Amino acid sequence: MRIVCIGGGPAGLYFGILMKMLDPAHVISVVERNRPYDTFGFGVVFSDATMDNMRKWDPVTADTIEQAFNHWDDIEVLIKGRRMRTTGHGFVGIGRKRLLNILQARAEELGVELIFEREVNSDLDFPDADLIVAADGVNSKIRTKYADAFQPDMLMRPNRYIWLGTNRQFDAFTFDFRKTEHGWFQAHIYKFEEGTSTFIVETTEEAFLAHGLDKMDQDGSIAFCESVFAEILEGHHLVSNARHLRGSAWLSFPRLICGKWTTFNGNSHVVLMGDAAHTAHFAIGSGTKLALEDAIELTNQFKQHGTARETIPAVLTAYEELRRVDVARIQNAARNAMEWFEVVGSRYADTLEPEQFMYSLLTRSQRISHENLRLRDRAWLEGYERWFAERNGVPATNDRVTPPMLTPFRIRGLSLHNRIIVSPMAMYSAEEGVPGDFHLVHFGSRALGGAGLMFTEMTCVSPEARITPGCCGLWNDEQATAYKRIVDFVHGNSQARIGIQLGHAGRKGSTRVAWEGMDEPLPDGNWPLVSASSVPYLPEGQLPAPMTRAEMDEVREQFVAAAKRAAGIGFDILELHCAHGYLLSSFLSPLTNRRDDEYGGSIENRARYPLEVFRAVRAVWPEDKPMSVRLSCHDWAEGGNTPEDALAFAKLFKAAGADLIDCSSGQVWADDHPVYGRLYQTPFADKIRNEVGIATIAVGAISEADHANSIIAAGRADLCAIARPHLADPAWTLHEAAKIGVKSIAWPKQYLSGKSQYEANLARAAGAKS
Repeated sequence: MRIVCIGGGPAGLYFGILMKMLDPAHVISVVERNRPYDTFGFGVVFSDATMDNMRKWDPVTADTIEQAFNHWDDIEVLIKGRRMRTTGHGFVGIGRKRLLNILQARAEELGVELIFEREVNSDLDFPDADLIVAADGVNSKIRTKYADAFQPDMLMRPNRYIWLGTNRQFDAFTFDFRKTEHGWFQAHIYKFEEGTSTFIVETTEEAFLAHGLDKMDQDGSIAFCESVFAEILEGHHLVSNARHLRGSAWLSFPRLICGKWTTFNGNSHVVLMGDAAHTAHFAIGSGTKLALEDAIELTNQFKQHGTARETIPAVLTAYEELRRVDVARIQNAARNAMEWFEVVGSRYADTLEPEQFMYSLLTRSQRISHENLRLRDRAWLEGYERWFAERNGVPATNDRVTPPMLTPFRIRGLSLHNRIIVSPMAMYSAEEGVPGDFHLVHFGSRALGGAGLMFTEMTCVSPEARITPGCCGLWNDEQATAYKRIVDFVHGNSQARIGIQLGHAGRKGSTRVAWEGMDEPLPDGNWPLVSASSVPYLPEGQLPAPMTRAEMDEVREQFVAAAKRAAGIGFDILELHCAHGYLLSSFLSPLTNRRDDEYGGSIENRARYPLEVFRAVRAVWPEDKPMSVRLSCHDWAEGGNTPEDALAFAKLFKAAGADLIDCSSGQVWADDHPVYGRLYQTPFADKIRNEVGIATIAVGAISEADHANSIIAAGRADLCAIARPHLADPAWTLHEAAKIGVKSIAWPKQYLSGKSQYEANLARAAGAKS
């Protein structure tokens, strides 16, 4: 094949090398606009795993790089006068110029044609090419030319950064956080060659402007950074090798995602690679890693499918499908890390103690979990677990340290023996709103399963408030008596506390039970629906009537009456359901609230009625018992509420007396598009907890102890609500504790023989694997 790589960075060079190794008959050119052996920037970072992959494909190049790189295991964090270090992290650092020199020399050795100082404005300059690889960077002219085909989504991130270097050597990947009169600055520092370290300085746009950095030239910016980080520089200077950039050389990071990576220009197939196709923030150092692994995978697909011209479409299709998954995973982690640094000052540096701040930093991408940290540095993690446990009232002993999820939690007069919640889950099994034997067994078994707190399903405040005819209610004494039976069982037979979630279905009511058609209207016997506005949930759904003032008063009093009954029954906590498109949620979301009175329009107006209900309930709910509010923190639909709106609502509910915000999302608008993933809703709990200063509950895709421990240890939430895993395993908490080696958790005395056997079986299985 005739292959032209436009762009002589790591992606284009390495692909040229690998394809020439695959078949020396390929005619391959790499065209670069810069001079030979010239580059800008300092060091680049990639992981040990990437090096292992490179060794499989080109041992010669890998060995040469290995001789030139600097390897380190330690991460050091400096903040608030503290210096903390952990090990076992496995990074590789190498100068960008040195890396390119190695790749250029290897390409020439194999017979790849290198063309320098040529600016390529069009792929059509190479009409004889079978394949054109657009590896021309984030500002790719080729991608721009075919924007309709590639569908690029470019977003400039808000922080500013400047890429500098220093001759001070560092023996760890170092993060230094310094507070100025206008905000926090952070330095990302790592040694990449003997005598030189990369020194990236980052800050918010607000701090950047307040310090006048937008008006400084490069020398002024460097002098400023030297003054901020004088302590760690120890008299050494900072330097820039970006003199080709005008002004101060401060940049904004461009986040790039492309809908497609391949096209055909009439003569040649064109494929994007590296930063031309995707970017990953330097916060996890994966840009070079992605570029190299793009090159490896595209070569691998040619190896699998063959290298004839007619195989190119199949190769490119497979390449894009496979790489898109891995790139999305890395970009998701990079986004988490990037967003962490964007809010590090206001959300973490000002509020968290240094120990927890460091844990939060280490797990910022959510790729490194609690147990992964144990594998990397057991001594450091166990020291942190001990610190966390002692901060939460667990005295130090010589036994296994209590993991974060099993530490106690207290709010108002409620004490929980651990931080795991059985999330509210509708069972659709009540008769006329009365919970029966099924509910006694359902709630009772989960109370015996070790969770610190369990919630009822959404309990409706009137017959018309039900989602389905099978929903539980609390509008009469018969229902109260049935619920008291359950509450008394939980209190009498377990350590668990039990809470009630009160709600009103609103526009999502009068539907079938889940297994007969989720959200579908009843075939007959429907009751009238009310909502903030006349907006049905499903296009074919029943049309609700906009609530009148009289109806708002009536429903508010129904909530009050139910809350009084709940207090008399002995529930330990009450949650007000303001999420998922139900009645109170329909007021909060602009998608469902189209009112033009004082209950519509602004955030304050949309929150007015839910706050009226909350205050009325809080007034009759016992003072020593907490109240939580469940919010949909993201509508996942255009024009709907965003996490910033949820932040505003959380502030309003906190001011009204809320103790906890239960941070869910979605289900407000039928045509929503959630971005699912591991712990995908946890960032909402993190944001509200650390910016509003209120305790939060994380919920959604939390399925193992490792998840819960990571969330709680980092201060992203105070409690973790587990839903579906508790349906599959009522004793989820007891079993997860056993899986991570915690034997001190109490099992019901009737089940103690099962505890010892369960632990023995786990030990036997672990031994068999080893």
